[in-house]
Amino acid sequence: MLIPRIPGFLHFCRSISSTTAGITKIHRSVYARTYSPTVVVLPDGSSFNIRYHEPRQIIRLPLDVNTLSEEERKIRLDRRKPKKKIRVYEEVEDSFNSQKYLKILKKK
Repeated sequence: MLIPRIPGFLHFCRSISSTTAGITKIHRSVYARTYSPTVVVLPDGSSFNIRYHEPRQIIRLPLDVNTLSEEERKIRLDRRKPKKKIRVYEEVEDSFNSQKYLKILKKK
């Protein structure tokens, strides 16, 4: 059935296409197979919420190292390397003399 185009007539039919489907919200209170909203953080620091198929709270997208300056690239790559564990060895000065206590251990 065709709807006549009359001036002043309110047109209430909803046209659904691929362009409008991307910018609307999901019109369901319970949506199957998704978890709570997940925050996606872009490399520039901006963020937005999505529905994700796995239980995640936050997803950080990686930064392209090739776009950084040489100094920033070196700093970022140094941060990725594992930290070296520092071992501290203490020297304990001991003045214990076992010969001093031998007379106590001898049986009478």
